[in-house]
Order: sequence, then C-alpha cells, then structure tokens
Amino acid sequence: MPLDLHEILSLLPQATLETIYMTFVSTALACLLGLPLGVYLFVTSPAGLRPQRAVYNIISRLVNLFRSFPFIILMILLMPLSRLIIHTSIGPAAVIIPLSIGAAPFVARVVEAALEEVDKGCLLAAQAMGSTDWQIIRKALLPEALPALVSGLALTTITIIGYTAMAGAIGGGGLGDLAIRFGYYRFRQDITLAAVIAILILVELVQLAGVLFSRGLLAKR
Repeated sequence: MPLDLHEILSLLPQATLETIYMTFVSTALACLLGLPLGVYLFVTSPAGLRPQRAVYNIISRLVNLFRSFPFIILMILLMPLSRLIIHTSIGPAAVIIPLSIGAAPFVARVVEAALEEVDKGCLLAAQAMGSTDWQIIRKALLPEALPALVSGLALTTITIIGYTAMAGAIGGGGLGDLAIRFGYYRFRQDITLAAVIAILILVELVQLAGVLFSRGLLAKR
C-alpha cells in the first residue's frame, strides 16, 4: 500500500538529519586527510618552501585523478573498505568513508590555492626571522590563509552535500535516498521536490555561514 503524503513527509526530518550527519562528519575527516596533503603540495611546489618538482608532479597528478573520478563509481569501489571498517556497506555511516576519501583531494587543492594566495612578503619576513618551515606554516601561512580556507571549506561542504544525494542511489540514506526511493521510484514528484528544497536550504545555510565567517576573519585583520 503506497504511503500517503503525510507519512512520507514525516520521513523528511530523519532524512535531513542523516544528510547533516554524513556531511559534517565527512567534511571533518576530509579536512584531516586533505589539509596535510594540501600543505605538502604547497611546500613541494615550484614556488614552495622546499621545491621538489618530481614529487610535486606525481602527487599533483594523483590528486587530479581522484578529483576527476566519478563519485558514484568511487563509492562502489570503496564498498569493501566500508564493509571492512564499519561492517556494512549500506547506510549513512558506511557512506562516510567514500565521502571523506572522495572529498580529500578537493580539500587539498583548496588548501594549496589558499596558501599560494598569501602575500610573499609574509613568507619572506618569517624566513628572515629564522623561523623553521613548520613555524612558517603554522604561525604565518595558515593564519594568513584562514579566510580563504574558510571559504574553501564551505565550498567543500556544499560539494559533499551533493555527494550525499548521489549516495542515496545505492542505499546511502539521507535526502538523496528519500528522493529516489519515495519520489522517483513511486512517481511522487512532490516528495522529490521536498527533498530537493531541503538540500537547497542546507546549501544556502552553509554558504551563508562560510561567507559571514570569512568576512568576520577579514574584518579582524
């Protein structure tokens, strides 16, 4: 017996919470993976602190490869890893692993680009003071790049929200799963529309928070 509109819409809050859970946990893990990778890309780049062209080219190409890999295929390929770690390949918790791995290269590029935008005078001043590479990165480059990093983090979070919608196609849960199972498969365009509106609201909230936080950091300089 088909679910009526009231019964299906009662699933919307739970699906929204699942999407929020997947998004923010995956964003945190992607940052843990992508931040050091992005810093290393900057350090070894031709204009970095310790240029290593061969190493940079290899890592840069690998990052580009994973960035261009279709996420839904990556998610299928990483199902065995999810099953190994989470003991299941279905549900929000299992999707966090491919979401994190899929977004990490994106975070790495965001970090690299943010560090490259830092005024070279700041870098030269830190070097003139005899700072070590780690001190330059921690006390000079990252604080100066923080507004750009916050904007990039907001963009990463929005990208992951889109990934969670695709994850619903193979049982990942969340709003994407709601839109596909109860909207697309049951020919209920109203349910699909409700899920899309919820996703758009999440995207707008993340974008607004990123803009406000970034502007606040810039105003304190």
